[in-house]
Amino acid sequence: MTPIRTYIAENEPRMLEELFGLLRIPSISAKPEHHADMVACAEHWARLLQQAGADRVEVMPSAGNPMVYAEKLVNPDAPTVLIYAHYDVMPAEPLELWKSNPFEPEVRDGHIWCRGADDDKGQGFIQVKAFEYVVKQGLLHHNVKFIFEGEEEIGSPSLEAFCQQHKELLKADIILVSDTSMLGADLPSLTTGLRGLAYWQIEVTGPNRDLHSGHFGGAVANPINELCRLISQVTDADGRITMPGFYDDVEELSKEEREMIANIPFDEARYKRAIDVEELSGEKGYSTLERNSCRPSFDVCGIWGGYTGEGSKTVLPSKAFAKVSCRLVPHQDHEKISRQFADYLCSLAPKSIRVKVTPMHGGQGYVCPITLPAYQAAAKGFEQAFGKKPLAVRRGGSIPIISTFEKVLGIKTVLMGFGLESNAIHSPNENLPLDILRKGIEAVAIFHQEYSK
Repeated sequence: MTPIRTYIAENEPRMLEELFGLLRIPSISAKPEHHADMVACAEHWARLLQQAGADRVEVMPSAGNPMVYAEKLVNPDAPTVLIYAHYDVMPAEPLELWKSNPFEPEVRDGHIWCRGADDDKGQGFIQVKAFEYVVKQGLLHHNVKFIFEGEEEIGSPSLEAFCQQHKELLKADIILVSDTSMLGADLPSLTTGLRGLAYWQIEVTGPNRDLHSGHFGGAVANPINELCRLISQVTDADGRITMPGFYDDVEELSKEEREMIANIPFDEARYKRAIDVEELSGEKGYSTLERNSCRPSFDVCGIWGGYTGEGSKTVLPSKAFAKVSCRLVPHQDHEKISRQFADYLCSLAPKSIRVKVTPMHGGQGYVCPITLPAYQAAAKGFEQAFGKKPLAVRRGGSIPIISTFEKVLGIKTVLMGFGLESNAIHSPNENLPLDILRKGIEAVAIFHQEYSK
């Protein structure tokens, strides 16, 4: 048997060329003009899965972009692991901030630089190469299935219906996902919880047309002013969300969990320097790590209206818009919150304007028990590959499909992610360290061996 590190070293040139082939495809789900790229990327993944050792590989239709399904069934009596990843990526804009072509991968300073290098092509690739190793070395003693989608970055609108339609095909004992991050390159960690999400667009309408601000200013409500006033009322001086009933289903952290979070290595001064702020802000009574992982939050993601071109135009606009979101915690129902927020915001509006709140997408939060055998197998994989036991942490981001898997398929998910904050996902100059790629493949290969025991 070839040791995993030797196998990776001997096959790395081939592996990198395979990964680069994926990264060169601009599979941007948010832009309809890239539909052909979505299909091309799905087909590329299908070829890689077949080459890695899957016995059945299909590119399957969905209501949106195609799904990639693959399987290796070695024993009908053995447990089955379902591996999920997504092949769509965020748009690359602003292009001028990239140091290299966002869809032409480069290796510089020990990192792969490209859109999707981490999220999620690189992390999905880690899963496939670990699978390749255990198959070719005769070390796979349980069944493995793959489901790769192309709409995660736009909220996975087609995946729940696909899962409902193909429950038997996707039947498994555990789901394994690499689409999360670690605390640091030298601080391996397993994500045990994710926040949920609710997202809306707000439209505020005042007069029936744009007005001269000299003739009408001070006499007619300005939609941008009123929108800002509405948004300012959603949170109070203590950073709490003011919507009635918002905290009804929020589970308070236990003393033990708060102590565990407090023991996570965290340099607040370094955190502030990294994002160039002098002071942090958030809900009173909670630490930074509690605020960004275990507590709900409200944010304005975008706001616009009126004249924004060069020079000046003295206009009182007819309309103003904002996109806003809430990060939710486990047990908060995103659909319930979505309805309540729309009603609440409209109730705050004066009669001088009309407010329309349009729900966009959302998802439930998630918690993974650390007692699961699959979690323990993942922890051993991290320990062997990184040389230290991983920390169990909750993360502030959302992967709505994780809670959907539990609801539709009745399966828990182990979040075995390898991302780093410095990998700049969703931003210019996304990257993946080669060292993390190698260690990730090793960790997942060990997971498979441990899970079979």
